[in-house]
Amino acid sequence: MLMEYEYQKKDAEYFQNVRQEMLDFIPFSSKTILDVGCGGGNFGKYLKEERNVEVWGVELDKDAASIAAQKLDKVICAAFTNSLDLPKSNFDCIVFNDVLEHMVDPYSALVYAKEILNKQGVVVASIPNVRYFDNIWNLLVKKNWEYSDWGILDKTHLRFFTKRSIISTFENLGYYVECIESINPLEKIHPRLVKRFNFLNIILLNKIEDMRYLQFAVVARPKN
Repeated sequence: MLMEYEYQKKDAEYFQNVRQEMLDFIPFSSKTILDVGCGGGNFGKYLKEERNVEVWGVELDKDAASIAAQKLDKVICAAFTNSLDLPKSNFDCIVFNDVLEHMVDPYSALVYAKEILNKQGVVVASIPNVRYFDNIWNLLVKKNWEYSDWGILDKTHLRFFTKRSIISTFENLGYYVECIESINPLEKIHPRLVKRFNFLNIILLNKIEDMRYLQFAVVARPKN
């Protein structure tokens, strides 16, 4: 597929993010973890260094998967679909760190995740916030909606989410959202916009506070 080709053309550095801020969302009880879209395996490697866990990875990019295979317990180079030969009811935790938005059908991916989670298993996901202030500022003030190689408007993003739509997506697919937290605030990523944002947020009675954050971290458990 064309989009898979575009994804595989990404610079090697794109696949090396550690995502340390996501560690605290992985339950301490999770011992068998599947990292979907594991890139070069740095997050899984970090998990293994911090905790006594087994980490598998699924990664579409061949070069990144080859690197990840040197760090994780098992890596499958493929798209994450129900055609994969993954053991049923096996994983304590399935991680999607900024992955669902790249998928043609993230909904089927989340349905499949339920099949390979065990009874106590959870999904942990980081999902970009399309209402992020920098993105909306570019749209409303600069009249610009331009795709790039990274960020909210990454040219390989196929789906876009807000905090509300993240919750409804998981709930409609049979999950209970145990936790959804804002991560990576404007102050960290685009400090030059903080004063503008704070001013507008005060005027609008704090109703755009969700726009301060680049992503949301989600912990969700199948209802059954």
